[in-house]
Amino acid sequence: MNAFKLQDLWRSEEKTAHIHGWDFSHLAGRFTEETDLPWDYGSLARSRLRPTDRLLDLDTGGGEFLLELRHPYALTSATEAYPPNAALCRTVLTPLGIDFRETDAAGPLPFADASFDIVLNRHGRYCISELYRILKPGGLFLTQQVGEDNDRELVELLLPGTAKPFPGMNLAEQRACFAAQGFTILRGEEAFRPISFFDVGALVWFARVIPWEFPGFSVDACLDRLLYAQRLLETRGSVDGTIHRYLIEAQR
Repeated sequence: MNAFKLQDLWRSEEKTAHIHGWDFSHLAGRFTEETDLPWDYGSLARSRLRPTDRLLDLDTGGGEFLLELRHPYALTSATEAYPPNAALCRTVLTPLGIDFRETDAAGPLPFADASFDIVLNRHGRYCISELYRILKPGGLFLTQQVGEDNDRELVELLLPGTAKPFPGMNLAEQRACFAAQGFTILRGEEAFRPISFFDVGALVWFARVIPWEFPGFSVDACLDRLLYAQRLLETRGSVDGTIHRYLIEAQR
């Protein structure tokens, strides 16, 4: 396929690059990641959650994972700041009786001191002092985070020289921050694993929906880099990078 046809194809992917909640089903079969992390966040969350716990899910997306937990709605709270996701939460979560708040999880939280037995956070923002404040004594915070070195090869491929969006987001530095606040670290793990795209259009869609990692990306602005990615794909069968994840379980 020539460059003009590829450009048109990639532009169509660019136009469809919108998500509600945290839904990557558009890329089903076109990329792979998080297939072999050394922990299972969902299983860990379920194993820690007791039926009588007051639960908060920070940066819940569209509430997809939260609803999978099937925790009593009257004991469940959630936050989300991204306006399209927040609108989805008001439609999906609020009618169930879940206490949903549209707020930035990295700032002051609209909950009383010692409100929760467990706070969950998967790939969202958090404020350690606020976590300490809203957790009950003995309460748990469990998070799986995207680390500062996430997708760096892919970013360099498309946008060479781009700075890290979240420096300091790694296990060693964050573990120290939690300990300094007074938390006891029950578990801390870190992993670097492959991410692979099997067509460049999938990479275009991916880059457009996470602009904090790929700032200023567009098909037209990065066409030469995308054509280079296409050549890599044709040679290797995929365009590859590395994801960075870490897990912290901390007790107040």
